[in-house]
Amino acid sequence: MTIRVALVDDHTVVRQGLRLLLESASDFVVCGEASDGQELLPLVQTCQPDVVVLDLIMPVVNGVEALRHLRAAGHDCKVLVLTSSLQDTLLQDAMAVGANGYFLKTSSMPMLLDAVRRVARGETALDPLALHTLISAGRRVDPLDALTVREREVFYALARGLTYAEIAQQLVVSEATVRTHGTNVLDKLGLRDRTQVMVFALKRGLVQPDDLP
Repeated sequence: MTIRVALVDDHTVVRQGLRLLLESASDFVVCGEASDGQELLPLVQTCQPDVVVLDLIMPVVNGVEALRHLRAAGHDCKVLVLTSSLQDTLLQDAMAVGANGYFLKTSSMPMLLDAVRRVARGETALDPLALHTLISAGRRVDPLDALTVREREVFYALARGLTYAEIAQQLVVSEATVRTHGTNVLDKLGLRDRTQVMVFALKRGLVQPDDLP
């Protein structure tokens, strides 16, 4: 499946960098660009993207207002906010008006690609720092939204009681790689060890007692 992406950012260099990044992967095509929020609606109407990567801080019409107009017009394309701001009110406003994800421009290239793919699939994708900001602001969010696709795979495997060696064999990667993903899972979920992962998953109904060894 090819994911059509539109880029909206007032910095030409940022758009060029994003285009190069996305088009370096075989499953993306950049179908259009805009340099201001007021251009978002006509861009979407012309381009028909699956995902819009949207900056928030732009002249004339900012990203939040542009997204509000887009949703009011009935467009349901996915929107991944990509910004330099972690201001809690801006973050909450963007999510409230219909953003499907929120990532910082300091994010790594693999994380950004994964975020666009997740948003395209209908998932919520949140930068870990954005997730913590929302939690601190009192908004109910799912901490699992901070996990990458591979981290989720490791999470569910750990939740079922698999060892790192068993997970490595299942995913066809090295045990060291699995341990790295496991550490990321613990850090992002605020858990101490694999036992807490199982308890976390059981309490949320993500695994059943019969699933455990």
